[in-house]
Amino acid sequence: MISGHRAPVTRVIFHPVFSIMVSASEDATIKVWDFETGEYERTLKGHTDSIQDIGAAFDPSGKLLASCSADMSIKLWDFQQSYECVRTMLGHDHNVSSVAFMPAGDFVVSASRDKTVKMWEVATGYCVKTFVGHRDWVRMVRPSSDGALLATCSNDQSVRVWTVATKECRVELRAHDHVVECVAWAPDASAAPINEAAGADNRKGAHRGPFLASGSRDKTIRIWDVGAGVALFVLVGHDNWVRGLAFHPGGKFLVSASDDKTLRVWDLRNKRCMKVLDAHKHFCTSVGEYMKKLIYFDFSHRDNSCCIFFMLDSHKCFAV
Repeated sequence: MISGHRAPVTRVIFHPVFSIMVSASEDATIKVWDFETGEYERTLKGHTDSIQDIGAAFDPSGKLLASCSADMSIKLWDFQQSYECVRTMLGHDHNVSSVAFMPAGDFVVSASRDKTVKMWEVATGYCVKTFVGHRDWVRMVRPSSDGALLATCSNDQSVRVWTVATKECRVELRAHDHVVECVAWAPDASAAPINEAAGADNRKGAHRGPFLASGSRDKTIRIWDVGAGVALFVLVGHDNWVRGLAFHPGGKFLVSASDDKTLRVWDLRNKRCMKVLDAHKHFCTSVGEYMKKLIYFDFSHRDNSCCIFFMLDSHKCFAV
């Protein structure tokens, strides 16, 4: 277990190239750690309020990190040399709750309590697009792997999928009964297990996707066929809000983090929970993956610490 922040940790991610991980906190700082030794390396300061997200926020090369904050700003940080803030982007009118790089690394997208999603040009820091349609706080934004679509979720209990080129809402997905906290795009490898779980009749044509998962304060996880605009099935088992989702790159499993203090590993093909980890004495707020194999969990919220790892291939859990 790693500790050092003076307030709850909101997110933990791995660098795509170097053996470091990065944590963000309500103490308005970002900390850099050597994840092999657990040693603290440095602190990045610049935000003036709680940092809400760094969740999908390294560019593909790992040279830049994006962060967003309750101070209504998005910041870009140089991870190649100086570790300094190289650009601050302002334009939201409220707490910025989510940030992510587009797959090509040339744009960043952000979601805010001001009910909008914005796209920013990395080279200039200019806001180039605003996506309007949600009726309440937008909790998360995540781009599809090809960058053509954005998935967002909101306090308005909906998931929306947007066409990046036109800024149009392609589909609004409604089935949750409470705030939708998180979304995750399924990898291509998930198509077969999702179709089997949905009972697709191959003679009539399988569901083509793309596929998306959403987690909600209604304690459920829903799997969607975005192309058809329908919910395919629901995963039930958590006893509190679902806060984070990540597909295993192999496509067969989905991992969820919840305020019920557990992490669950779901076998998609059979729509069942195959493993429950009693992860923490406090809330589990996020989940992600590293190096296409290792799933990591940010058990980080209320004791200012992070994080534990679980290797799906070996079903072993270990802490750093």
